[in-house]
Amino acid sequence: MNSRGPALLLVDDRASSFTRYAARTLPDELVLLRFAEFRRDLTEDYLRETAHLPAFWVREGVPLAEEAGRYRAWAAELPLRPTRFCNPSEPRQAVAQRFAALAGLPHLTERQVTWVRDKAEMKHRFRELGLRTAEFTRVHRVQEIERFAERHGWPLVLKPVDSFACVDTHRLTGPDALTAIDLGARDWMVEQFLGGTEWEVCAVIHRGEVLDAWPSAMPCRPLDIVDGAMNANISVGTDEAPPVDLRAVLQRIVTGMEIDHGYAHMEFFLIDGEVYAGEIGVRLAGCEIPANHGYSHGFDVFGATLDVYRGRRPELRYRERRCAGDLLLPLPGSGTVRRITPAEELLRVPGVVAAVLKVGAGDSVSARRASHNASGHVHVVGASIGEVEQRMREVLDAFTIELVPAATAERGPVR
Repeated sequence: MNSRGPALLLVDDRASSFTRYAARTLPDELVLLRFAEFRRDLTEDYLRETAHLPAFWVREGVPLAEEAGRYRAWAAELPLRPTRFCNPSEPRQAVAQRFAALAGLPHLTERQVTWVRDKAEMKHRFRELGLRTAEFTRVHRVQEIERFAERHGWPLVLKPVDSFACVDTHRLTGPDALTAIDLGARDWMVEQFLGGTEWEVCAVIHRGEVLDAWPSAMPCRPLDIVDGAMNANISVGTDEAPPVDLRAVLQRIVTGMEIDHGYAHMEFFLIDGEVYAGEIGVRLAGCEIPANHGYSHGFDVFGATLDVYRGRRPELRYRERRCAGDLLLPLPGSGTVRRITPAEELLRVPGVVAAVLKVGAGDSVSARRASHNASGHVHVVGASIGEVEQRMREVLDAFTIELVPAATAERGPVR
């Protein structure tokens, strides 16, 4: 990636491999956009790590238009004022794109944000573009779920239309599951539970063109992951990739949603050779999926991503063709970490090329039911999907984390 060029305003609501890469490689062309109401998600260590970068904080409770005006005046005093914009955050998509519009930066329109955030509108758009999807409908009452089940059968998937990472998403196996459902004030939808094989695919987009598509296999489905199954994604750079023109599928969506540039991440099902579109996000994939593509294809995936957000066409020169995955290490509950396997020990497992721990002994942790719940991650490479998955299971066999439960920790240490 050539770092000389337009400055980029980057939404920074959590520490990630991508934001850390951008902070290292664009020290003079990067400006951070932070929202004060999400300050708790940025650790003091991370704030110190990025203290060399200019950062604009959007104040909580102040009209966004007023904050955008304050930003414009602030940015005018910078050595290099940002002219490009990147939001890698799914939950901040709507507010971030509105801010970019008010600041006069490239952005997704309100209609585009609806297509990529509201899962019901997203599936309507998929169908308008000629793609298959699961049957679905919005629901407001339990009785509507029951009527949908009468038409389409059990099991069903219930989710908020704006959910992400499987937060508040549930598989309903039968009528008895409805007794615990509280739809509350959120907007919900219900859809068929599809069989077949669930896959993911990522792409970078430049001037409306999908430059390439990188598929990922999932040893376990996301809804199984939040219930305790192995949490992993495996980028497939070999001939084990789905026998589908995924670049063409994504191009149909990108053209139909009028997406000019960016990183796209999509989940889909392959049933009897046919693609059923699941969900799409126009932002970086979660967990460490983008880095997997770099390991599996042997190229600078984060550099390519920054290029398209800065209006440049990246050179996708691949040096590898293998499988590479990220395995999220378990976080089994909430409390205080008593002991955790060191990263150095995990690096001794065959195929492990990187190991990152997010927590250490003495840290307080809180687990949640979400597909990104983890105490750390490792990257594992291999010649095939099966070899990578087997090596991941060897990592899990070698990994231990022990917690002092929160109630016990409040009373004092266990002796």
